[in-house]
Amino acid sequence: MPGRIALKVDVDTLRGTREGVPALAALLRRLGASATFYFSVGPDHTGRALKRLFRRGFLGKVRRTSVAAHYGVRTLLYGTLLPGPHIGARAGDAMRAVRDAGFEVGVHCYDHVRWQDGVAHADAAWTRRELVRAVEAFARVFGEPPRSHAAAGWQLNAHALALEGELGFAYASDTRGSMPFYPSMAGIEGACPQLPTTLPTFDELIGVDGRDAAGAAAEVLRLTRAAPAAAHVFTLHAELEGGRLLPQFEWLVRRWMEEGWAIVAMRDLAASLDARGTPHCEVQMGSIPGRSGVLAVQGRCRAG
Repeated sequence: MPGRIALKVDVDTLRGTREGVPALAALLRRLGASATFYFSVGPDHTGRALKRLFRRGFLGKVRRTSVAAHYGVRTLLYGTLLPGPHIGARAGDAMRAVRDAGFEVGVHCYDHVRWQDGVAHADAAWTRRELVRAVEAFARVFGEPPRSHAAAGWQLNAHALALEGELGFAYASDTRGSMPFYPSMAGIEGACPQLPTTLPTFDELIGVDGRDAAGAAAEVLRLTRAAPAAAHVFTLHAELEGGRLLPQFEWLVRRWMEEGWAIVAMRDLAASLDARGTPHCEVQMGSIPGRSGVLAVQGRCRAG
């Protein structure tokens, strides 16, 4: 029988915060569905990500997913030819509005590009500085610290796992995997449970095997049906599914609901965790089809 699908909305840019988030919130409220919105709360330096063009596989993804059409030319210049606007300072009202509408909110990062490109090889001091910055900026927007964290680009190190427990996060969603788990990495045991993304994202599927956006939505639906899980986590992006891909995302959510899946926030999955029955798993850096580079993935597990 179908179970629950938690929607994890990553919000990377000023444009995504101002335009994509309200569009997604309005759609989900109309459908009677929930979600968790993870906000980037510092400067928008999206343009600096263009240096990844030299990374194997990144240029192909840019071509497949029409990055300029989704993000806009202005956003792609932030941090290079244009100064990066501070998202929390410029779009705090939009962030608070989605919280006030009843949706869960969490912290994604302070500087998305800086975290995604730097954390994997960063030391403890760098990691603490960036994560504390994110928590403090989030608190300035919302008046309270975040209760959950979703690492930008699924990029992680062992220091971050330790900090998540220290900073009081109830749970995190930094990884790709198949089930909730307690993480360990480089000898550090994380006290904060992970709710990994279990399904591929639209941008990992578009352009592969000739799929367009509608084909990507259909493939996610097929994989949801095929996967033997009582719960899934689906990651979407405010800049994509909150923009040009909104119709395809709406189609997918409607199909899920017709088949009996409950569309919930991440906190709903976290509340159902049984600490004694949740396995302990290693976090490894591995590849995911359709995404360039490596990211944090659920590895070998042992019983809790």
